[in-house]
Amino acid sequence: MAQRFYPAVLERGEHGAIGVWFPDFPGFAAGGRTQEEALARASDVLGDAMRSSAERCEALPEPTPIRDIGLPEGCDFIGLVAIGASPPDPSERVNVYLPKSIIERVDRLATELGMNRSSVFGMAVTRMLGAYAGQYGTFGPEKAKR
Repeated sequence: MAQRFYPAVLERGEHGAIGVWFPDFPGFAAGGRTQEEALARASDVLGDAMRSSAERCEALPEPTPIRDIGLPEGCDFIGLVAIGASPPDPSERVNVYLPKSIIERVDRLATELGMNRSSVFGMAVTRMLGAYAGQYGTFGPEKAKR
């Protein structure tokens, strides 16, 4: 899934720390001793913010235009940057019919790995798709024949 870019505010904190926060995701911020550290962490924090929105079944907000960003009083402003992260891939419930013995084996494996059944199936299918990607490309055999 393509990255989405959101504006972020860089500001100086106490003792020379650098903070990065997102006007579109209140409560999500990254920090570091240097600007580079803070910016390196900011993409992960933005990804966490996007996952949090998805878990609450909320649509991702549209990025706030730079001209509309207001700074809180007392902000030791450094600058504005755009940070990118990939939005989470939404899940979809599907019905699949499989032999009971396979489901039992998957459930045992899931328990052993500390996962759930859906995660094991997702991991297995992802590996299978990866194994065949070189042979069929990313679209499967029907596209490869054309």
